[in-house]
Amino acid sequence: MTLLKDARERRVHTGGVELCVAELGDAAQPTLVLVHGYPDSKEVWSEVAARLAERFHVVLYDVRGHGRSTAPQPLRGGFTLEKLTDDFLAVIDAVSPGRPVHVVGHDWGSVQAWEFATVRRTEGRIASFTSMSGPSLDHFGHWIDRRLKKPTPRRIGQLLGQGAKSWYVYLLHTPVLPELAWRGPLGKSWPGILRRVEKVPADGYPTPSLPSDAAHGAWLYRDNVRYRLRRPRADAYAHAPVQLITPLGDAFLSEKLYDDLEQWVPRLTRRTLRAKHWIPRTRPDQLASWITQFVTSVEGGRPTAVRPTGKHADRFGGQLVLVTGAGSGIGRATASAFAEAGARVVAVDRDAEAAARTAEQSRLLGAPEAWAETADVSDEQAMEKLAAKVAAEYGVVDVLVNNAGIGLGGSFFDTTTEDWKNVLDVNLWGVIHGCRLFGKQMAERGQGGHIVNTASAAAYQPSRALPAYSTSKAAVLMLSECLRAELAGQGIGVSAICPGFVNTNITSTARFAGVDAEEERRRQKRTARLYGLRNYPPEKVAAAILRAVVRNEAVVPVTPEARGTHLMSRLSPRALRAIARLKPPL
Repeated sequence: MTLLKDARERRVHTGGVELCVAELGDAAQPTLVLVHGYPDSKEVWSEVAARLAERFHVVLYDVRGHGRSTAPQPLRGGFTLEKLTDDFLAVIDAVSPGRPVHVVGHDWGSVQAWEFATVRRTEGRIASFTSMSGPSLDHFGHWIDRRLKKPTPRRIGQLLGQGAKSWYVYLLHTPVLPELAWRGPLGKSWPGILRRVEKVPADGYPTPSLPSDAAHGAWLYRDNVRYRLRRPRADAYAHAPVQLITPLGDAFLSEKLYDDLEQWVPRLTRRTLRAKHWIPRTRPDQLASWITQFVTSVEGGRPTAVRPTGKHADRFGGQLVLVTGAGSGIGRATASAFAEAGARVVAVDRDAEAAARTAEQSRLLGAPEAWAETADVSDEQAMEKLAAKVAAEYGVVDVLVNNAGIGLGGSFFDTTTEDWKNVLDVNLWGVIHGCRLFGKQMAERGQGGHIVNTASAAAYQPSRALPAYSTSKAAVLMLSECLRAELAGQGIGVSAICPGFVNTNITSTARFAGVDAEEERRRQKRTARLYGLRNYPPEKVAAAILRAVVRNEAVVPVTPEARGTHLMSRLSPRALRAIARLKPPL
């Protein structure tokens, strides 16, 4: 764990308390102020801060009564949003007196920062605000009022749903008991709870100050929640661009809370993340990427440009996507589609130059970051090195697309043992290696993910001309179905994509068993010409892949002929077997 050991510390005095402030990075760069939530201290941001400090001046401080900051006396009335705003202004006056700052808040840090971003006395001091897992209490109050004044079954359901998620708020308003619990058994068990429920890494966080932090922090709720929800401000409009990051698995806050946010935030960028509440600890790479994009865009005078324009941008923006066989065809089209959706892309191919071209194209299309990696998916050791490198340098993959494959035609008796080995090593073992290595990383992270395996319509359409190829793809299809069942409980989806005749260069490089070199070249040209006449573009397959991930689809036949034969395989398998006996026109 990065415990801010390289940070420069200072003490800031304000409103009868002394705040512990830490700084990282070059003070000449734009300043980012990270505000922690409950029951955290500034160290909750340590992994995110370390990544951001490479490009920005990063400032973190312990909220009054937390970490190494002192607590107000008395505690009651010492944690109002007005006093927390005083603290924030004192901090930014000390660390960035002449320039506005970019604010990032999580949980109660976000609740505070909504106040900072909407009150008049901070106007001009905030350049942007990134919010996660913490609504404005004023917006929340209006959200409740609208649903109570004009109730519908849907609105009542939303109120009841959020009410159930807010169970802990009621407990924190009880006198004495929360303090006793945090200073006793709850404080001792909290790190284990975070590891089990939230999958927060066992890396030394939370810090030893947790019991007192949580006991003091109960006053955040007592001093603010009931008062603001009953009397929400009518002028709570954001005076800076806002980026909203919503973890879809948040156990404490419903995403429906933000349905009406556009009326309060004229310049709003929305992001969603398939993760739980404590994303500063579980998804630091993702957050650092999004924050960097947003801040860079605002600094460049283009606060809306940070939002990718591609379809599914809210779903994939900033996610890490790895595509094998990305040097051409479906792989390149898939990498490009994810790039347009704002994903970070790792393009893998055994052809280094082709992978590099795909990575460059991905950056041009909108990927905030794209990298080229060279690996032969059939080589287990090479894939192990790739998985270790990706995890160390880029993070855990959110979406894995096992796309690399080769074609092989010819009758069964003409197909040699070596032919079988080659096609199975790439088409099947390549998928196995990818699923085993990257899928294991997803499972260990515990924040879900998705695996896409490119099979083929040949997986369920028998053919006398493709015994080896069809066998390899049928195995991929069944592997995908088995993995889908096994990983469902861990929030990891698995999809098998089954294209039909797609116009890619696999046809011109496919091998044909049992013929000489000249005949093989003739068949390659003939096959490529037939697929070219069909002219089904790989971009449509890429679009189907993104839809499959969004919808968590199991088996996705893509082309019309793939869908037709899939239907026949279920309703009329005898007819499909009869078609398989026909000699292909090659």
